[in-house]
Amino acid sequence: MTTSTTRVLALLEILQGGGTRTVADLAARLGVDERTVRRYAGHLLELGVPVESLRGRYGGYRLAPGHRMPPLMLTDEEALAVLLGLLVAQRTGPVTASGAASESAAAKLRRVLPKALGRRLEALLETADFTAPPRSAGAREAGLLLGLAEAARDRRPVALGYTDRRGRSSERTVWPYGLVAHGGRWYLTAADPSAGPATDPSAGPATDPSTDPSAGPATAPSTDPSAGPATDPSTDPSAGPVAGPAEVRTFRLDRVTGMRVLPGSFESPPDFDPVAAVLDSLAGAPWAHEVRVRVRAEEHHVRRHLPPGLATLSPLPPEDGADWTEVRLRAERLDWIPGVLAALDRPFVIDRPPELRTLVTSLADRLTMYATASAPEAPAPDDH
Repeated sequence: MTTSTTRVLALLEILQGGGTRTVADLAARLGVDERTVRRYAGHLLELGVPVESLRGRYGGYRLAPGHRMPPLMLTDEEALAVLLGLLVAQRTGPVTASGAASESAAAKLRRVLPKALGRRLEALLETADFTAPPRSAGAREAGLLLGLAEAARDRRPVALGYTDRRGRSSERTVWPYGLVAHGGRWYLTAADPSAGPATDPSAGPATDPSTDPSAGPATAPSTDPSAGPATDPSTDPSAGPVAGPAEVRTFRLDRVTGMRVLPGSFESPPDFDPVAAVLDSLAGAPWAHEVRVRVRAEEHHVRRHLPPGLATLSPLPPEDGADWTEVRLRAERLDWIPGVLAALDRPFVIDRPPELRTLVTSLADRLTMYATASAPEAPAPDDH
């Protein structure tokens, strides 16, 4: 590749960084004079690259908005980062596109990789594996994600169709506040005006399950289908901005069956944190058991064993010069909790439920029996 061709490609790479670049700046970065920069820009135009020339004091060159970058213009490191991101996202990330789309995008990039880099990537793909099975998602989920994101940004109410984990469907009008990726899934936080004033998450707001209950703590469905179709009875969205008390709910994106943007707008609460809302909702979802335990430890120690989304932690007034933390969570089963309390290795007091005390005592008895049991005698050697 000639030096001039290399510099033309270098010019394209600079322009792909976005914004308008002055001729003087480009000349300095490429090590040529300004006349040569203009000639290089002309070469790009001949190749079909939409380079725009802007006149004036702050003028220069830029790429036309919407220009699709050829994959071959990525550096080796950039192409590898994109490919690995696609491959890992299919296994561990919140999927929002079909598997076919991800695979075709990866295939296009792999075709233009230099041979040496392509061989190294193939070696990685042949020797690496994932503990989690690949998730699948259709284009519908990607369309919902983009549509809800626009509605949240523009503060537009939406008519939302939803199916809970029991297969029951509902439809309601909600005010979308934000989208959150958590645990390999996308969640929508939205106000539901039909549900009335917002409630304390610790009291068990209606949320949607993000985990398999058999794996530990679980969450609950986000809607009450028995209530039937719900709309906002307090205001007509077409009448303009609306505001007022409303319960904030959490919806799992893959269970949204339909979305339609409505006319009008709403006002979101100031300083609303969608991430905190999702984690608090998942941790405080109503299930079979409500657990409250006081632990003689600082909050950061407890949090290492009970991450956000599993439990809500609150500092308590110190007693006897020691810090105490209140742990609140809800779970479908209690059998996994004694092991977590043992792992804390700190004194604790079980406030509720009483049956948890029995499970903890039973675990302690079993551990004592295991620790004090004599090892079985080794079999005598065979003399024959």
